[in-house]
Amino acid sequence: MTHPHPPAQQMDLLLPDTRPAREELETGAVLMRQFATPHAANLLQALHEITQQAPFHHMLTPGGGTMSAAMTCCGTLGWVSSPMGYAYTALDPLSQRPWPAMPASLFALAQSAALAAGYPNFAPNACLLNRYQSHSHMGLHQDRDEGDITQPIVSLSLGRTGLFMWGGPNRHGRVRTFALEHGDVLVWGGPARLHYHGIKGLAPNPHALTGLTRYNMTFRHVVAPS
Repeated sequence: MTHPHPPAQQMDLLLPDTRPAREELETGAVLMRQFATPHAANLLQALHEITQQAPFHHMLTPGGGTMSAAMTCCGTLGWVSSPMGYAYTALDPLSQRPWPAMPASLFALAQSAALAAGYPNFAPNACLLNRYQSHSHMGLHQDRDEGDITQPIVSLSLGRTGLFMWGGPNRHGRVRTFALEHGDVLVWGGPARLHYHGIKGLAPNPHALTGLTRYNMTFRHVVAPS
């Protein structure tokens, strides 16, 4: 028996990606779709090597809860959450060793994305790696612990599609939700540097390379704690 139309899953694979390659969300914030896709295999390999040295784990929050997304870091400094608050540290609190060095492939990707978005002097020294699985999310928040908001945030998505929330400078402002897919890079700085953002959840379909997991890397320039 033949089907008059391909099954829905096949049709999805045949549909062309009609999303614009570049979209300015607002002044200072640029979404570059599929920017990192050609380098995805190397980036995932770098992620694997980092997590062999500093495994993902679920950090505690100041309120006493547990973050639903697992985290680790690489670079000179890494971000940590604990019942005592948020901070950047030079040592991984689990091992008490320095965070893994940022691989050259990640550093180059972050710099090239920042340059393409209009930020030519980005010098990331910290990269936060998040692992999202089913039911993982991240509430609306600002990235304001870096001590320097003159440099942008560069955010790379790999694997399963994430449902990204983009707000404004106030927590209770308008929030837009859109898909961040494998290889998409979002850069925000300048007047958008302290805008609220988060992850509402994940799209239902698995990804060919990562299954039901989404990885996110966010690159920052952090002033060393005194």
